[in-house]
Amino acid sequence: MRMDELIPVMADALRDLSLGKVEQPMRVVLPIAEHKGFFGVMPAYSRALGAKLVTFYPNNKEVPTHHAMIVLFHPETGEPLVTMDGRLITEMRTAAVSAVATDALARTDASVLAILGSGVQARSHLEALGIVRKFREVRVWSPRNSVEFARQFNASAAASAEEAVRGADVIVVATSATAPVLMGEWLSPGAHINAVGATRFNWRELDDEALRKARIYVESREAAMKESGDIIAAGHIFAEIGEVVAGSKPGRESEKEITLYKSVGVAVEDIAAADLVYRRALARSQTLEIGSQK
Repeated sequence: MRMDELIPVMADALRDLSLGKVEQPMRVVLPIAEHKGFFGVMPAYSRALGAKLVTFYPNNKEVPTHHAMIVLFHPETGEPLVTMDGRLITEMRTAAVSAVATDALARTDASVLAILGSGVQARSHLEALGIVRKFREVRVWSPRNSVEFARQFNASAAASAEEAVRGADVIVVATSATAPVLMGEWLSPGAHINAVGATRFNWRELDDEALRKARIYVESREAAMKESGDIIAAGHIFAEIGEVVAGSKPGRESEKEITLYKSVGVAVEDIAAADLVYRRALARSQTLEIGSQK
């Protein structure tokens, strides 16, 4: 799976979701309180049928915080088609959807990217957003690993979140924070924010001023209003990203407008991404089979 192929697939999936072409119940989340983790079940049916089983252990240090398996079924018969690891798909589809949002909402001349966080989502977002915008400067801040991230990816390590954000055109918030790390007073006119952490109803990563200043976009109104502490605090949503892709709601309308895409992650993204992997694998297998017959 390549990021440049995944981004348009995510745009199609979000458009279908907003057009009512997707069957997708709310995510079921089982708390694993003893180990400070969560287990989620995320089914969806659109052009493909399947479900993701995902664990989220935010305190993991030596292993990733997210682990997942995705199962696809034949829509016509219900037969199982494939089981695949979902960790990388989760990493890539999250950033790919942010790229869809950034393409729709960020200024076309955006050139300074700020990333709060230095984990897998920081890396994945750097790749995905670089496909839809050309950045002349990338700044990164995190409590622990920003210097190493900056060295590895030719970015600038900021001394604080504020230093990273001030003057940035596009901002990614990809931390494990449960209280605000991005303050509205730091935001410049015309900034666009992709906020992909704090996916629990009582967690926040944006302060009230940031929410007040921004026009807010989400993947799913229903999911965001139930699962995102930031969206619950804001109390309103302007549009779903799929509505912007479909042309029924506007994206950015002025150079000075501040836009915010708040992600919680929805099942149709995982199923559409897994279907892309499955179709690519089938095509490769058929090519290899034809080659061996020759």
